Amino acid sequence: MITVDLRSDTVTKPTPGMLEAMWSAKVGDDVFGEDETVNALEQKAAEMFGMEAAIYCPSGTMTNQIAIKCFTQPLDELIADQTAHVYRYEGGGIAFNSGVSTRLLNGYRGLITAEMIASEINDENIHYPRTSLVVLENTVNKGGGSCYTLDHIKPIAELCEQRDLKLHLDGARIFNALAHTGDKAVDYGTYFDGISVCLSKGLGAPVGSVLLADKATIKYARRIRKVLGGGMRQAGFLAAAGIYALDHHVERLKIDHAHASILGEELAQCAWVTNVIPVETNIVLFDTLEPAAAVLAKLAEKGIKASSTDTHRIRFVTHLDVHAEGVEYVVEVVKSL
Repeated sequence: MITVDLRSDTVTKPTPGMLEAMWSAKVGDDVFGEDETVNALEQKAAEMFGMEAAIYCPSGTMTNQIAIKCFTQPLDELIADQTAHVYRYEGGGIAFNSGVSTRLLNGYRGLITAEMIASEINDENIHYPRTSLVVLENTVNKGGGSCYTLDHIKPIAELCEQRDLKLHLDGARIFNALAHTGDKAVDYGTYFDGISVCLSKGLGAPVGSVLLADKATIKYARRIRKVLGGGMRQAGFLAAAGIYALDHHVERLKIDHAHASILGEELAQCAWVTNVIPVETNIVLFDTLEPAAAVLAKLAEKGIKASSTDTHRIRFVTHLDVHAEGVEYVVEVVKSL
């Protein structure tokens, strides 16, 4: 029986080429700034997105939380969509790490607009927390991989500049968004004060995310990373995987999108599926007649691993370890349920 793991694009294993790059990496003590492979990754990522500097961290949660800490003060408030990863899936870190409250908006599939944000910015009043930060997510996990384009982002950035707000991007799957929209990574630096780029999802690295910002912010971010326990020593072995991923795994993301599109089309034809969220990238969200747990059990019996996001909603995520043969097998199984 075939096993196809669609739970997340975090489950990938390093490719042979990536393992070779890791094995041959030149390393030093990164906390002392002496790991040349980490330094090369940081420089490469910053240049890709038109930013001044970068810092390599163990996870996207850490890069997001560091950014929030850098861009806010206790008693401030940030604005984000109610589905935002920084709010729902980072363990309450906004409050714990930064002492900041969160104003949640109800966007369309997790996508919010400048008009929505403008009406929620607090006036200067001692009764209100000071609005200081807007956080966007691209792609939106709970939006089924929905994407911001730069045309959507530009008015938000202009509003933030007018109102003296910082703008941070949780770019957990930013390269999936770029593959879908055709926008250029280097243009993102024009609009964002901070960008978190995850290397361990669609790009297939085993560990790591990079926070991009200006030099002053990254200097402070190194202090926050240390406080959070994120200072890694000979981290170049891991950073080498990130460099390899940026060099070799970006263009192939379109394959994952094509696979997700096939699954979405086939699921839409299944009588036991009540709704399929439009598929843009590598995430397929669909609703089921039966409880999701019951459907997941049936899929597991056939060797297909997936996850639920609600009592009647299931998520499939395609990635570099899901090949065409696996997609064909999943199609056969979902048709037979």
